[in-house]
Amino acid sequence: MRTVLSVSLPESMSDELDRFARNTGRNKSDIVKESLSMFLWEMKLKAVQKKLGPKAKKLGIVSEEDVFKAIS
Repeated sequence: MRTVLSVSLPESMSDELDRFARNTGRNKSDIVKESLSMFLWEMKLKAVQKKLGPKAKKLGIVSEEDVFKAIS
């Protein structure tokens, strides 16, 4: 199932989206879907980091390298 969503953009952003779509040969809907998907993934990641960050710090896990060491 699909849902149609109407979004109001500032003119400058709309123009930039038009140019990007034209220059890449992609349609605006796909660009917006991909952008929203990336945004939602980043927000989920930030929420996990906020929740687990203090616990990880207590365990001495402060970098990506520390994470890889801990899980391998």
